[in-house]
Amino acid sequence: MSNKILLFNPKSAINKYRIPNSILNIAASVDGKYEWAIIDGNCELDSIKKIESYLSTGEYKYLGFTVMPGPQLRQAIISAKAIKEKYPHTKMIWGGYFPSNQPNAVLYSGYVDFIINGPGDNAFPNLIDALENGTPFEFIKNLIYKNVDSKVIINGKEDLLDQDSLPPLPYDKLNEFYPIPKFLGKTYLGEKTLAYHSSIGCPFTCSFCAVVPIYEARWKGKSAQKVYNDVKYIKDKWGADAIEFHDNNFFVSEKRAVEFSRLIKDENMTWWGMARIDTMSKFKDSSLAAIREAGCKIIFFGAESGNNEVLAQMDKGGTQTGNQIIEFAERLKKFDIIPEYSFVLGTPGPTPEKVQAGIDFEIDFIKKVKHVNPKTEIIIYTYSPVPTEGSEMYKQVLASGFKFPQTLEDWISPAWESFDLRKNPLTPWLTAEMIDKIRNFETVLNGVYPTVTDIRMSTLKRKAIKMIASLRYKVDLYYYPYEIKLLQKIWRYRQPETQGF
Repeated sequence: MSNKILLFNPKSAINKYRIPNSILNIAASVDGKYEWAIIDGNCELDSIKKIESYLSTGEYKYLGFTVMPGPQLRQAIISAKAIKEKYPHTKMIWGGYFPSNQPNAVLYSGYVDFIINGPGDNAFPNLIDALENGTPFEFIKNLIYKNVDSKVIINGKEDLLDQDSLPPLPYDKLNEFYPIPKFLGKTYLGEKTLAYHSSIGCPFTCSFCAVVPIYEARWKGKSAQKVYNDVKYIKDKWGADAIEFHDNNFFVSEKRAVEFSRLIKDENMTWWGMARIDTMSKFKDSSLAAIREAGCKIIFFGAESGNNEVLAQMDKGGTQTGNQIIEFAERLKKFDIIPEYSFVLGTPGPTPEKVQAGIDFEIDFIKKVKHVNPKTEIIIYTYSPVPTEGSEMYKQVLASGFKFPQTLEDWISPAWESFDLRKNPLTPWLTAEMIDKIRNFETVLNGVYPTVTDIRMSTLKRKAIKMIASLRYKVDLYYYPYEIKLLQKIWRYRQPETQGF
């Protein structure tokens, strides 16, 4: 058997997929040392068949998966199981948030051999070298594995690497497997939108975030020049005209953001990234102006809650407050940057009355944000627990009777997968009426303020739905908004919280 490596990006989107950056990063780490091939589940009708077409040659010994919770997990589990049964000698290596946060379920499944815990730039090639040379892997940083006694061993974490020193992503070779223009989708930002990661990690420890256990409040970014060079390459070669920065936190460094803005300014590209309100509210006016002039149209912020007590409960860190959320939305108006605020409603509370009061408070607060800056995009999530062990919220969630799945199959069981809180009493502190109130308010809000990112919705449709929904919005009447739901269904209104843009 040869020692080639097959890298698989399980299906994560129906038609809005992007360049598989995480798996491309791993390809870069072994490029020139081991032969590799990429399979993107988003571009294949039958991924298992495609994987088998490579494995049946007998040349591929290693199979790497990247696995995020959600849609990717289903295809990852089904594929891994089928492949391991048919090709038991294939070494199966998983990376991504899901296996890093759920190592026991993954390694005791019987079909995954190793987990890369966080960045794999060194861990992945070091593991392959160790397996090839029969050397021990006890000292490979960022590795999780089972020892001879079937005990799960979590090796130490590696310091985050200087991002500029990493090998360039092999875009040209990816283009041989799948044409790059396939990955450049039409969005609100542009005709050919590129997805790019310019940094890893985040310097904060929010207790509802899956990134926290992996990066432990660390952040490392590529230099502005390096980011610009990569973007320019894809623009010039394949015609990209917009960028989605998929960093957990693009705007950690004001200096880097301004320098990148200066470099990209004349390229006439539109872009979007994620930030924290308390970080960005410290930016100078001149910096915000430079960022907007350089084509940044919309920035995503995790506002989460207007209630300072809830922000503390979420361990939001930093200095964010309810007042600051409102003031910053107002401040961005003068720069013509659209703030995209996400809120989490339905966080655990000691009594049902307290939970309900929390939901009512957030609804009222969101209306205040919309009042000071009607252009603010609001994304509403109903709180669902993230297994961030050790956090206060995690303890509260478990104390309330909530249980996470124990085995890998459980994670794709119908009950968990359709974690539809309305039908599924998985979150004991939320009643069906509370869920309905959140969803109905969201429907009315989206009626009054249809998202700017829905590129298919005409001005006439926007005016019609706004007129109908405004009556309810003014008098706080959110029950049974069937007339709005019907229009949204007929016009296939898109929801950024589930579909991106």
